[in-house]
Amino acid sequence: MLTRKQHELLMFIDRHLKSTGFSPSFEEMKEALQLRSKSGIHRLISALEERGFLRRHHHRARALDVVRLPEDVIARAAAAVPAEAPGFAPNVIRGDFSARLQGVRAASEAGAVQLPLYGRIAAGLPIEALRDAGAQVEVPIALLGNGEHYALEVAGDSMIDAGILDRDVVVIRRGEMAENGQIVVALVDDVEVTLKRLRRRGNSVALEPANRAYESRILPSDRVKVQGRLVALLRRY
Repeated sequence: MLTRKQHELLMFIDRHLKSTGFSPSFEEMKEALQLRSKSGIHRLISALEERGFLRRHHHRARALDVVRLPEDVIARAAAAVPAEAPGFAPNVIRGDFSARLQGVRAASEAGAVQLPLYGRIAAGLPIEALRDAGAQVEVPIALLGNGEHYALEVAGDSMIDAGILDRDVVVIRRGEMAENGQIVVALVDDVEVTLKRLRRRGNSVALEPANRAYESRILPSDRVKVQGRLVALLRRY
């Protein structure tokens, strides 16, 4: 059970992460909750972390993950999920995902959710990510954290040195921001989708494979749009 201020702070952090891709500052949190000092924010964050709602990354500044939301919020979100997320071309994942991707239906088994499986993404040469409107994949909720998520099936072997194999299913947290070195879903020229490690170099972007048999692609930054970053991997044997 959360106090009113704990609930307000958790929801504010969740909204900020979804809209910007990074955590709010302590000053922003203080103003949002109309508190007089930042020490109150520190106490609220510690309480939320102890209760398993937040995770702090102590080695990075302003790094908070929402591990889970209160049950009343999850119930309202589940009730609002549409039968099928509209707004996609028949066979290409575009750079602008609909906000309805955040709809995640609770699985029958406690502790898991059903994510939409939106296609097969190239981990070799970029190809169109094909959408299968009826496909879903069950993912343990502990793997997800904050934000909107979707799943893609990997095709190819260019990321094998990162432990990502052909036909693995990757779980992607939707967002347009990523740090250097993170593995992302990148949309090239609005038509090609690929899974690669991102490196920014001035006004250019390098999409790096994790396989010596492949070369990095270096492109002008305006030709590459980040569609999300890798947060989990699923594999069946």
